[in-house]
Amino acid sequence: MALLLKNAHVCDPQTGVNEILDLVIRDGVFAEIGKNLSIPKGVEIDCQEKIVIPGIVDMHGHLREPGFEYKETIASGAKSALMGGYTDICCMPNTDPVADNASVIEYIVKRAQEQSFCRVHPFGAITQELAGKKLAELYDMKQAGACAFSDDGRGIQSAKMMRAALDYAKMFDVLLVAHSEDETLAGNGCVNEGIASTKLGLPGQPGESESVMVARDMHLARLTGGRVHVAHLSSRHGVDALRAAKAQNLRVSGEVTPHHLFLNETDLDDSYDTNLKVNPPLRSIEDQEALIAALIDGTIDVVATDNAPHASQEKEVEFENAAYGSIGYETALPLVYTNLVKSQRMSLERLVEVMAINPRTLLGLRPVKIEVGSQADLTIFDPTKTKTFKAGSFASCAQNSAFIGKKLYGVVTDVIVNGYHTLQDGKVIAS
Repeated sequence: MALLLKNAHVCDPQTGVNEILDLVIRDGVFAEIGKNLSIPKGVEIDCQEKIVIPGIVDMHGHLREPGFEYKETIASGAKSALMGGYTDICCMPNTDPVADNASVIEYIVKRAQEQSFCRVHPFGAITQELAGKKLAELYDMKQAGACAFSDDGRGIQSAKMMRAALDYAKMFDVLLVAHSEDETLAGNGCVNEGIASTKLGLPGQPGESESVMVARDMHLARLTGGRVHVAHLSSRHGVDALRAAKAQNLRVSGEVTPHHLFLNETDLDDSYDTNLKVNPPLRSIEDQEALIAALIDGTIDVVATDNAPHASQEKEVEFENAAYGSIGYETALPLVYTNLVKSQRMSLERLVEVMAINPRTLLGLRPVKIEVGSQADLTIFDPTKTKTFKAGSFASCAQNSAFIGKKLYGVVTDVIVNGYHTLQDGKVIAS
């Protein structure tokens, strides 16, 4: 079936395109790109006033299956991701059983193939049981379908173990995603050490609990020649360590979440909103501004959601006892568009780089370019349309969003995967 997208504002910095164009998609690829195009038969859709970009990719999320299906399932998480415009998502290995062997990776791949909302790429654990003691079988998991490796949820505390993992992973050139947290410094801190801990009387976690681990892993990247990607950066000193490593041309990269970009510790108040309890915690205004600057200037490579669904009973408790994390698939693109692109702090081209191009490059996924012959994966959103995100309105099984009540521009209307609509006019049409 042929599909013609008319009058679309197409943006793809890979091909230098940022203009109004028509796109013809046939047999899963772009067949024609130009102006005033027509097709003899097929489906024609007017995309006037809508922005069309290569399909966005989230390289850090939690789908909870297997083991924690009461929080989320692969199918429900993928549906939520589709509502947020994602054609591809990655899932972290802190499941039950832990995804630290080929059989669990194969299970996740099979379950993902059974639902057709979007593509799901599993991460394998770096160490067995995420315990930081013994290396997991990285190569076997890669052969089974793992696209990268992480002990996310816990940092690898031993420099010796992280070095061994980098040496091993380098043999087949895979990415290690580091959860940068020195547990001896973090302690039981559940908010940033500073204004939040003082004002709310809660245990604080200093930004240095992140930055010392980032610095350590940058040194290990230099020592081994391995590839290190820093997950969910939250501190300005962590950014400084990444920037210094990049200046030495080390094989390093980093990501930031929307909640660390657009919230800070002053958003915590005496309501003790547990949806704002995330790990790493919301930091200072100075940290927040450093993250935004680093995203814009290229020091930070990727916006990733760290989508972390939890059941209501895990959040509706005292702040110190609540689970860490916020869901993020459905709000990420509108947040970046509203706060950075619409406000003219960042270009639309840069949004495409950090949400579509760079994640694919880092993970070794097939490139998607808006050019004739390329795989037709697209995210389409309306920059004029707004949505106020409310509890109960998310497609996820979970509703623990840090952005409940926020009115945002850039609502996703359509997603195309392999040339076919999986989301059309805001409605899921995948089987």
